[in-house]
Amino acid sequence: MVGGGVIGCLSALCLLEKGFAVRLIERRRTGQEASWAGGGIVSPLYPWRYSQPVSALADWSQGFYPQLGEALAQATGIDPEVSPCGLLWLDHAEQEDALLWAAEHKKPLGPVDNAFIYQQVPHLAQGFQQALWQPQVANVRNPRLMTALRTRLLQHSNFSLLEDTPVTGLLLSSGKVQGVRAGSQTYQADSVVLAAGAWSGDWLAELGLGLPVKPVKGQMILYKTAPGWLPSMVLFDGRYAIPRRDGHVLFGSTLEHAGFDKHTTLEALESLKASAIALLPALADQQPVAQWAGLRPGSPEGVPFIGPVPGYDGLWLNTGHYRNGLVLAPASCRLLADLMSGAPAIIDPRPYAPAGRVELAV
Repeated sequence: MVGGGVIGCLSALCLLEKGFAVRLIERRRTGQEASWAGGGIVSPLYPWRYSQPVSALADWSQGFYPQLGEALAQATGIDPEVSPCGLLWLDHAEQEDALLWAAEHKKPLGPVDNAFIYQQVPHLAQGFQQALWQPQVANVRNPRLMTALRTRLLQHSNFSLLEDTPVTGLLLSSGKVQGVRAGSQTYQADSVVLAAGAWSGDWLAELGLGLPVKPVKGQMILYKTAPGWLPSMVLFDGRYAIPRRDGHVLFGSTLEHAGFDKHTTLEALESLKASAIALLPALADQQPVAQWAGLRPGSPEGVPFIGPVPGYDGLWLNTGHYRNGLVLAPASCRLLADLMSGAPAIIDPRPYAPAGRVELAV
């Protein structure tokens, strides 16, 4: 397994549960890239905008997250804090499309008036007239999720972890992948899974393959309030606020095409602060306690690549989840494990297959 984010770690756990032995190799520390930096909303921001392949993964994952959180907490003592606090989309222009999508997918999403809005989130700025509300939409505290996953993996006797170990190439013999090279070391394997997030496209380019996965930077800020100060998640004009159980409130995010640059900027800080204060005016009385940036693995229409790479027997992909890696991870990783083990797939795997979507680079 190449890549130690949520996709790599959860893929490893799913494969271990199917009887595989797994070695996970991470170029830095496990869970320190996009999986740590994301907000952790267990829903696409605008689910009605996405195609059926993304919806199918999201539906399965949303149903599975509560038991995943409970299982990890029981096994490791680390609670990922899967919190079903609900989500308000405020004064949204796409209400008709959203309600049609909700009816089609049997989602409990519906319109609410301003009385409901301010009863649900009293600290909101005045002036909002209507919203879309979906109760029970959860958020997961992703740094705790990653710590729990790492701890759970290390409890398995058939698992080994190599951190601070950049993979530099594949071991190939007669068109079959037989492992990886990391510096001067080689590691044999029957199969190699590439789950390297935003770096996956560059990694496959070295093989002469064109994988349309590119880094897309997102910056976020963090406030500290009293527990319960923000009861539910709110989203307005592309920006969102996410409450944690201990009173921290995340606010994000930017969408920047800046290559692999992960530096935070003053411009983003001021923009995010202005949006946060416009939505929750009481935040004007305090400064953010943190700002950070992460790199999303951007892909066409946000549909991930899950399955074997054509022309390279033994090489598999689970990457390209764009803004929804944490949302889609449980289904994506279970689907990969089903395909690799020959088990019946939880959902139709064809939309995610790399065949026909990964081409020889010109």
